Amino acid sequence: MTPGSPVPGRAEAGFDPAQALADGFAAQVQAWALQRGAPQAAARAAQQAARALSLATSQGHVCWPLADLAQASAGTAGLPDSAAAWAQALRASQVVGTAAAPGQAPLVLDDESRLYLQRDFEHECALARRLLQAAQRSGPARWGPELPALLQGLFPAAPGGGPNWQQLAAALALRQRLLVISGGPGTGKTTTVVQLLALLLAGQPGCRIALAAPTGKAAARMAEALQARAAGLPEALRHGLPTQASTVHRLLGPTGTPGVFRHHAGQPLAIDALVVDEASMLDLALARRLLDAVPAQARIVLLGDKDQLSAVESGAVFSDLSAHPALSPAARSDLAQLCGLPAAAIVPPAAGPADAASAAALPDSVVWLQQNHRFAADSAIGQLARAVQGGQAAAVLALLQRGDRGHDSRSGSSAGEQDNGEPALRWCDPAPSQALALAESGYADYIATLLQQPGDAAAAHAAFGRFRLLCALRDSPSGVQAANARLASRARQQLAALQPAGSDPAAASFAGRPVMVLRNDDSLGLFNGDIGITLPAAEGGAAQVWFADAAAPGGYRAIAAARLPAHETAFAMSVHKSQGSEFDIAMLWLPATPSRVLTRELLYTAVTRARSQVWLAASAQRVADAVGTPTRRHSGLLSRLREVAARDAQA
Repeated sequence: MTPGSPVPGRAEAGFDPAQALADGFAAQVQAWALQRGAPQAAARAAQQAARALSLATSQGHVCWPLADLAQASAGTAGLPDSAAAWAQALRASQVVGTAAAPGQAPLVLDDESRLYLQRDFEHECALARRLLQAAQRSGPARWGPELPALLQGLFPAAPGGGPNWQQLAAALALRQRLLVISGGPGTGKTTTVVQLLALLLAGQPGCRIALAAPTGKAAARMAEALQARAAGLPEALRHGLPTQASTVHRLLGPTGTPGVFRHHAGQPLAIDALVVDEASMLDLALARRLLDAVPAQARIVLLGDKDQLSAVESGAVFSDLSAHPALSPAARSDLAQLCGLPAAAIVPPAAGPADAASAAALPDSVVWLQQNHRFAADSAIGQLARAVQGGQAAAVLALLQRGDRGHDSRSGSSAGEQDNGEPALRWCDPAPSQALALAESGYADYIATLLQQPGDAAAAHAAFGRFRLLCALRDSPSGVQAANARLASRARQQLAALQPAGSDPAAASFAGRPVMVLRNDDSLGLFNGDIGITLPAAEGGAAQVWFADAAAPGGYRAIAAARLPAHETAFAMSVHKSQGSEFDIAMLWLPATPSRVLTRELLYTAVTRARSQVWLAASAQRVADAVGTPTRRHSGLLSRLREVAARDAQA
């Protein structure tokens, strides 16, 4: 049942935990309303609204507009017939607070007719206050007149003499304590951060810098990328850069109680700067807790891609914050002075009409990086990603058809194929027999590497990282579980020579099995999203799974398979889980039937995981469905930012 269909009697067959939770919460809200003396009609309205809101939050929304509630309940006897009537009934229910006075009510109705769970409304308010505090101009007080020379020396001049937005982003981060950088893969986010951190270290030797990302894989990749990009820095600055990154949960210090961490506003992190990669994966609650734990004087840099999938949990924080890259005249003047440019040349990209309302929400804190340094402007993957971003279904299908032939009829062969003649885009039928056969061919190099170098963890990880099958769903004929079962069975057959004599052919673990950790385990140093590979055990020994670990000899460490926290086979993974990862070849398998998860953001995220090739197993209709369905998550964060800013201005 969708949040927009809160009327009883429409439940789908089978047990749905989200619906069961919504029904239970709704019944409790109705009981509270009646206990507080609300009229029967108002109590029933509160019940229906609570049920719709609970379902909405399970689908990633932070709040639910009364206009949508009214539309879903239209024609249902005994329920309000308009947003205004819903607001009146909810106020009479005694269980709905207001934005100005939320009180102890379980629900809150804001001034723009959005209904919230009180906890989410409080998260939005607290996050807005912290963001605006960080966005205040601080000025590069520690730097002298040498700063412009440093900035201009670290960043090359842009072609044609125009503004270098990587340089401008770094300058903006020195001007104030908050910077939000949005850019697709290959647009230079990591390079920008390396140079920015070098500037911070030049102005503040010993600056305590923390690197974090929502998943272990994204954190490890961030640390590796920063170290690789830092090779050209002066030695003193290079050695000052952090060498490791952690998950956000590990940085905050888990306590064993969900949502409770050792570091918070009352016990902040001992840092001077925080850089968060893949920030689009931060949900509302985690973003609030993370920023609360950052000292007031520390700088915060959030990196991500506004067009990627948002967090699995409620909220689209990064997308909201990066919606508008506007700069005030004062900011443009400061940036011009720092970067040696005329202020008139600093013109940020124009946001779309839908983002116009966000212009004043987070001033002078957002930069979009749009020049791609990985793909040529006419490359097939670059063109495909832009067409998906723009919602151009016909262009996407045309590129797939042309790429599948491996030839661009307009320009010889440059856009549709790689230097080795392989098509950059490959499109096949989504039938399981064809899609899984293609996926098996993608793992052929991995299987060969294991057979040739059975004990080499580095070689196994490198080979496994070159290809990945991504799925839109978990439980379907084209989902993660079905794909993993088939691919694992086939791999076990191909790797039969590596299995111990007498091993159980039905056992989940086998030599060559890749696994993904599903739950953080501090005692083992493993975190959600970490990838390990099971290698052949020594004779008579227990199976061991090898994980990347920069601090371990050889860069990898082994953990007994029996000791692993919750995990699963990782030949196939969800598109959500793939965020923060890159592969030479990324293959996406879409379901044959319509699904609400098929969105523009899912397709874009999958496409941009690829370095050199995209393989797509999908029908033309499902591709068009995804391109034509942008994600819409209801949130009031921008309103909270404007409200806090208005109150501060009046104070």
